[in-house]
Amino acid sequence: MIKDRFGRPIKSLRISVTRRCNLNCIYCHKEGTLPTNYEMSKEEIYRICKVAKEFDINKVKITGGEPLIRKDIVEIISALNSLNFKDISMTTNGVYLKNYAYKLKKAGLDRINVSLDSLKNHIYKSITGKDFLDKVKEGISKAIEAGLHPVKINMLILKDINENEVWDLFEFCKEHGAILQIIELVKIDDNSDYFEKYYKSLDSIEEEIRKKAEKVMERKFMHGRKKYFIDGSEIEIVRPMDNSVFCANCTRLRITPDAKIKPCLLRNDNLVDLKPALKCKSNYMLKKLFIEAIHRRSPYFGKYKYVV
Repeated sequence: MIKDRFGRPIKSLRISVTRRCNLNCIYCHKEGTLPTNYEMSKEEIYRICKVAKEFDINKVKITGGEPLIRKDIVEIISALNSLNFKDISMTTNGVYLKNYAYKLKKAGLDRINVSLDSLKNHIYKSITGKDFLDKVKEGISKAIEAGLHPVKINMLILKDINENEVWDLFEFCKEHGAILQIIELVKIDDNSDYFEKYYKSLDSIEEEIRKKAEKVMERKFMHGRKKYFIDGSEIEIVRPMDNSVFCANCTRLRITPDAKIKPCLLRNDNLVDLKPALKCKSNYMLKKLFIEAIHRRSPYFGKYKYVV
């Protein structure tokens, strides 16, 4: 398995297949990608993933924008499934999931993350700009029914908005057999006004969870995340902010919708453009560019910040 200069193995690929979305969330950072009119084709996504597989990258996560907006999303999953990845997953807002859950499972999707920050209609609408909460709940039920396990519910904590709904979401997940993933808001750039307005540290929330937990585990090769087990269900904590442990355990490369390798979520100054290589029939240049992107990786938080 290939490693970067800091000894971190590259195990997974996170592919943003579109910047388009059917929601307008107040905190959206679009995976840290820059505006673009270019959107990779199914064939380009397949070629990129084929090269990734040759580097022993064995997991792929499909994201957006909202990936279910793409009319060829099932075909994309089917194409990736033919490459025999160990795990193919997706992050979605769940609005269209009711119609796609069974098709995605049949195509080869293993599991799914659904963004759901509130169970209250007025709060959900204030966050997303749309009144789609019932559709999302239906989508979650269909995903569980279709066997997309585990279904994880991504709850981003927003100060003075949903911070008091953690246990409501936990009970919802427990009832449906899903896992609650609590996420700390991340600041993508210095002009992120939303961050100052909505950021809340997870310290007090995690301490409350810790006191109730019967068991705690750390996912060493998943950014050192902690999983708390309570009443037969799970809560996972995702804390990227100023977290050197998060960076030290990062094993992921990202692909932007316009076919650039993004070595770090929080940077746009070290991207590697794959488009010229995708015009060639051979994958030789794609492989060279993958190696270059891996070489450009450095921990954003910690003593090695911005080492080039």
